[in-house]
Amino acid sequence: MKTSDGILIITTTFSALMAGLFYAYSCSVSLGLGKLSDTDYIKAMQSINREIQNPVFFSCFFGLLILLPLTVYLNYESSLTFKFKLLITATFCYYLGVFFVTVFGNVSLNDTLENFDAVHQTKQAIKMQRALFENRWNTFNNIRTVFSIITVVLLIIVCVGGEK
Repeated sequence: MKTSDGILIITTTFSALMAGLFYAYSCSVSLGLGKLSDTDYIKAMQSINREIQNPVFFSCFFGLLILLPLTVYLNYESSLTFKFKLLITATFCYYLGVFFVTVFGNVSLNDTLENFDAVHQTKQAIKMQRALFENRWNTFNNIRTVFSIITVVLLIIVCVGGEK
């Protein structure tokens, strides 16, 4: 196995892990959290948003910012092959649809929520904070879910496509 193949497998695996995380949120975690009271929802999201910031998550999430372009570079040929075009597309999908949506959408909302003190607020203020957060956060998560799945599918096509 060539080094480029090994890097491609690692990149595909990391991409699949990220897609799985976002997919799990979309089809289960967000639905479960949606059933909570406003106060419990705010507290749960604050806790989740703190805990997700860990080395395991960061290694995949930020690692792909290096692995994807590295995979593109290692698979560059003088003629732009279909494989190369798929890798470029996968990289753009991850950067734009996952990374930028996360940083400028979800994280921005998370930061605002982190600064909200649910313990010392009225029920109306808590209800309003949830209304400002929940639907927008879920929409951004659904966007990054779709783009992360597209990224994985493109990488899988490259993996099984051989030397085309």
